[in-house]
Amino acid sequence: MSNLRIYADDSAEKYLFQTDDAKQIAQHLAVISVRFERWQAAHAITDAMTPEDILAAYAQDIARLKAEGGYQAVDAISLSADHPDKAALRQKFLSEHTHGEDEVRFFVKGSGLFCLHVGDKVYQIECCQRDLISVPANTPHWFDMGQQPNFTAIRLFNNPDGWVAKFTGSPIATRFPLYE
Repeated sequence: MSNLRIYADDSAEKYLFQTDDAKQIAQHLAVISVRFERWQAAHAITDAMTPEDILAAYAQDIARLKAEGGYQAVDAISLSADHPDKAALRQKFLSEHTHGEDEVRFFVKGSGLFCLHVGDKVYQIECCQRDLISVPANTPHWFDMGQQPNFTAIRLFNNPDGWVAKFTGSPIATRFPLYE
């Protein structure tokens, strides 16, 4: 289930706000220019689908976002709990970083935790199947896929070569709950 928790950036012990209502999540994130939507596939999604099949199932929403945001490239990726580099991949994105372009992710299946550091607050958004999140360029954030990642996601990019993480060097991510 999708979930939003908002913390003061100097206190991870108690959140200031929490909701699992998708409409409220979208409203709170819109205040900080983060897009949150729920999508429905044009047809049933199965484990046997290729990335191309997955993209076709969401073609209408992908086309809308590409037109609105000027995105040039789109792909579908999967990461499972048996991936040999899962621990290294998780660790890489647990440090606060930014990107020179939007980070747009749609969860076809599975889940992950996006943590956004905006002003004096940390927004932790658990994204699940059917959730789209678009983190604006240059927004400090980190991502936790958990110890046993199992997700498929659609990614959209402004730069056809993909995005590059610029790590801030801040230890803030170490103070907040991990995704388990």
